Amino acid sequence: MPAFASACRAFAPVAVLALTALSFDASALSKRDQAAVDALNQRMQAAEAKYGAALVQIRNANPEGQKLSDAALEDMEDVIAACNKQKGCQLTTLLTSYKRLLKANTDAESRAQAGDEDEEAPLGEDSSLAADVPQAARAAALLNADGQRFVKMVQYNPAVQAGIRRWLTDMRGSLIQSHENYQYLRQMMWPQYERANLPEALLFGIMAKESNGRVHSTSRAGAAGPMQFMYATGKRFGLGDDGTGFDTRYDARASAQASAEYLNERLAVLNNSIEMSLAAYNGGEGRAQRVFNASGGGNFWEESVYNQFPAETRDYVPMVIAAAWLFLHPKEYGLSFPKIDPKPATLRLSQPSSIYQLTICLGNGGTRDGYMRALRNLNPRYQADSYLAAGTSLNATTKIVGLYNRWCLQGARADLARTLMLSDPSTAIVRTGPVTMVASAEAGDLGDVSAGTLTAQEAAKAKPRDKEKAKPKTYRVQRGETLTSIAQKFQCDTGQLAKRNGLKAPRYAIRPGQVLKVDGCK
Repeated sequence: MPAFASACRAFAPVAVLALTALSFDASALSKRDQAAVDALNQRMQAAEAKYGAALVQIRNANPEGQKLSDAALEDMEDVIAACNKQKGCQLTTLLTSYKRLLKANTDAESRAQAGDEDEEAPLGEDSSLAADVPQAARAAALLNADGQRFVKMVQYNPAVQAGIRRWLTDMRGSLIQSHENYQYLRQMMWPQYERANLPEALLFGIMAKESNGRVHSTSRAGAAGPMQFMYATGKRFGLGDDGTGFDTRYDARASAQASAEYLNERLAVLNNSIEMSLAAYNGGEGRAQRVFNASGGGNFWEESVYNQFPAETRDYVPMVIAAAWLFLHPKEYGLSFPKIDPKPATLRLSQPSSIYQLTICLGNGGTRDGYMRALRNLNPRYQADSYLAAGTSLNATTKIVGLYNRWCLQGARADLARTLMLSDPSTAIVRTGPVTMVASAEAGDLGDVSAGTLTAQEAAKAKPRDKEKAKPKTYRVQRGETLTSIAQKFQCDTGQLAKRNGLKAPRYAIRPGQVLKVDGCK
């Protein structure tokens, strides 16, 4: 697939074309070139007029309207293809027609489907990338000739069709969840692919198959993050411990950049084959390179090549392409992706909290699943149950900040969220009869009695020691406890307690029986 590189460059949203189109001095053009440019502009105007007439026919239920609109789109694609080859042709001029066309189409659909709340908004709406020009990747694929070639290039074959079938049936929920997660992460991830001249659909397809857009996803084999990098591979592309104990494989921006660099590296040595590059991404670059060399640069779908990859890789490649295909053509398959507002904002905690606690007090806010995943994805350095001090700044959205100010600072819901987070299941157990005391730091609260058998009545009458003297310096982890629950028990900051005990974010892994240093807590 030698056309991949050029296809990818043109596949980027139309905004990129507007920003990168070259400026030509019209006076420097020959009369012949100028005449050709004028002819292309006239052809575009004619195609736009044809499309406008088609919309009228469609609104009047005239069956010829669809045929006319298809013909108009084909005319525009031909003009774009010719403009790419014609000296002095200004793509930015042609984009004006595209913008008018897309707006007319959107208005027509809005009138035809007024009140349909399930209709998806254009991809990237309200994003900083969506300034003034059409930003939908689907629109770019439909209107851009090179985008059409990319769609053809990925071979819409029965294996990809089977992948689409799976995404639309038993994996539909995962696909929709992946799309929703991606919208929150898009502002961090897509620019990395855009700068690398790689299509956004490819980014989405890989992310959907690898992690469903869950930033903290970790496989049994040790692959981690939204793009699932193994440790050694990630380290080669700058991922790993950043010096604070945080593994940047979990960082959406860093992992997207590393993924783009890895793919371009593979494309350069695999004849720009997206399928072979995806096979390397999943099945190992060494294997993919050996198969490629042995086959003399064979296509992934050739039997002699295909059968040399493990079953997982043979499944992975068409599933990624299928997810990318559905990303571009949702309406054709009856997909209605959730509407969200991903506009970024900073949430500064006014009081101690955790992502779990915020998830409870924020509520659903019109979403299906609430905001836990969004907050976790946007703040990969924190575990969901990590105790965060007042003043901590979290990455969020304008809607999340608004809900926080309304529901999480005071009132019944805020109090309920705090109560639920501080609840200790062990206190639900009622103990009666003789109590056997075990010598430990915690047993020191019962005066001079360090061990032995007391009745419940005697234990109640025992005089407590001075609390300051009884304050323990270490604590033995009990089954079912987390670092956050221990931090809350001793009124510590989770991060400080982790640092005191050399525990690395974001997992803060502890085990029953482990002894933690708790000196320094209140």
